[in-house]
Amino acid sequence: MPVRVLLVDDEPLVRAGLRAVLEAQPDIEVVGEAADGAAVVPLVRRLRPDVVAMDVRMPLLDGIEATRALLRTVTDPPKILVVTTFENDEYVYEALRAGADGFLLKRARPAEIVHAVRLIAEGESLLFPASVRQLATEYGDDGGNRAARATVERARLTEREGEVLRLMSRGLSNAEIAARLVVGTETVKSHVSAVLAKLGARDRTQAVITAYESGFVAPG
Repeated sequence: MPVRVLLVDDEPLVRAGLRAVLEAQPDIEVVGEAADGAAVVPLVRRLRPDVVAMDVRMPLLDGIEATRALLRTVTDPPKILVVTTFENDEYVYEALRAGADGFLLKRARPAEIVHAVRLIAEGESLLFPASVRQLATEYGDDGGNRAARATVERARLTEREGEVLRLMSRGLSNAEIAARLVVGTETVKSHVSAVLAKLGARDRTQAVITAYESGFVAPG
């Protein structure tokens, strides 16, 4: 089955460019478009995309609020890929904190766009881990977030789960973590699932942000 993508951006040229790049791939299908975040929830309910590629800055409802609305109101929501002009942008970090799974620069090359959509859909690695780390350093609470610290304390991660979370924060995939720890990939998947469940995180990105903001992992 192809990865089903919904494009959300107030610039028609951006949507057209993304559509052209993605629909050239046999395993990706663009199922719809929207010009504002306010249309996201009803379109997701109707079209059931796997990934929403969404601009972070839009006139009526921006990508941050659209992400919150989507995760709050839709059962089994799709992955959310924030599309942005500027990499080091507080809006991007707030979108990630709100629940977006990763972000992509509008100036990205076609191969990078395709890779981002596939990676987000698979959910087994962190998209642009160095950039996420930089955003956490710039805009995160750097270990001062009481809620994040409390979340990690309540989680009572085992020593191995803590190792896995640190390696996730560096952007390693399940296969790379398995090779580093000399265990099977299925074992790593079990550890990742346990980490996400204990932290109450929707995905790897949310777990990593919690790790940074709690001080469990240093973002610098």
